[in-house]
Amino acid sequence: MDDLSMVAPAFVEMAHRIVWCSAATIDAVGRPRSRVLHPVWEWDGTALRGWIATSPLSPKRADLDAHPFMSLNYWSSNHDTCLAECSAEWKLDDESRVAGWQRIKDAPPPVGYDPSIIPAWDSPTAPAFGILEVVPYRLRVMPGSFMVTREGVLLTWRA
Repeated sequence: MDDLSMVAPAFVEMAHRIVWCSAATIDAVGRPRSRVLHPVWEWDGTALRGWIATSPLSPKRADLDAHPFMSLNYWSSNHDTCLAECSAEWKLDDESRVAGWQRIKDAPPPVGYDPSIIPAWDSPTAPAFGILEVVPYRLRVMPGSFMVTREGVLLTWRA
């Protein structure tokens, strides 16, 4: 098990390079659901947090109300993969949505984007716009070279 200070920067670099992840939740009766999402990650040297712009009107709202956890898995065609298993919390007050909107908009390319490109999101306080804060309790970073030839370094961390 590696130290978070070793794993988090490698995770953020890979996740932001890949950009899109498969995100899984569990519905109220225990069935898995997955979709593709676009988190923005922040590592401040001691804590790692992810921010996801998404709709609180979607099925994931009920999933997260029942089970407030998400698994976020990134994969690229060279087989680089990284995983964050996280607690998830909706941030739906106006202050949090405005701050989250700006955080997503100000993130560096290729991960940052203007949320207003989504038609139902004309402003941070639109009913269809919400922010999910995700906090990992487990991380894995595996370069494709490790998967294919066992060259490179597999990094893992668990809270």
